Amino acid sequence: MSASFAMERPWQRWLIRIGVFLAMAILCLPGLWVVLTAFRPNIEVLARPPVWIPQDPTLANFYGIFGLLPDQQQGLPVAAYVRNSLVISLTSTAVAVLIGMMGGYAFARYRFRGKAGLFVAFMLSRTVPGVALSLPLFTLWSRIGILDTAFGLILVYLAINVPFTIWLTDGFFRQIPADLSEAAQIDGCTRWQAFWRIEFPLARSGLASAAIFAFLTSWNEYALASQLTRTTASKTMPVGLMDFTAQFTVDWSGMSAMAVLIIVPALALTFMVQKHLIAGLTFGGVK
Repeated sequence: MSASFAMERPWQRWLIRIGVFLAMAILCLPGLWVVLTAFRPNIEVLARPPVWIPQDPTLANFYGIFGLLPDQQQGLPVAAYVRNSLVISLTSTAVAVLIGMMGGYAFARYRFRGKAGLFVAFMLSRTVPGVALSLPLFTLWSRIGILDTAFGLILVYLAINVPFTIWLTDGFFRQIPADLSEAAQIDGCTRWQAFWRIEFPLARSGLASAAIFAFLTSWNEYALASQLTRTTASKTMPVGLMDFTAQFTVDWSGMSAMAVLIIVPALALTFMVQKHLIAGLTFGGVK
């Protein structure tokens, strides 16, 4: 390839930047509209033509969904939905990362019969859309008595997240030379000590990436949760959004406030582990 083709011209760089900016603006515009709607009074939400910038920002929508307004007798059980989402998401993420770490390490370090076929089976399970399993899961869960329970939903999310976590951590452990663990064992460490002191710290970026993806999957999932939950005892926040809809009306301001409560923890967690997430996604990309 000649130098003229290899060298990127200034106008090409600016064209790429403008294209990326426009694409990001289109992607972020719906989310921005939801956030702005959460702070609008109801009269601005229903205004025609639409009011883009809130003229009178208010927190009344957030107070309203918790039933804290003086003229509102009872709010929706939003606190219960938040608690359910946190318990289900954090538990399923922790267990999925623990199992995925052990499975990924086993696939990366050990040889056993049927290893390739089992790994392919794990990956093929990811090709089945979750919503296609909603009816079988509903029937099975109802028969064994875990329908409409947090435990039943945690099991579903584990089945979704574990194969991906195993695949991701397997790739990271393969990038870590086995000689490091063997050298530590020669120096007196047990296999367990070599793992925790040598290999685990090197794989933290990959585990952080797996954890954030597992958490976001559990936190944002709606299709299966809407089928497997019925009461306040197990409903998650995405399912709770439907409580703002009635037969002829939709409480757009309350729904937007609830959506902001869903968005904020996910964004906060992403920014907290941003360093590890970026390193995890790029680890092993350059030899």
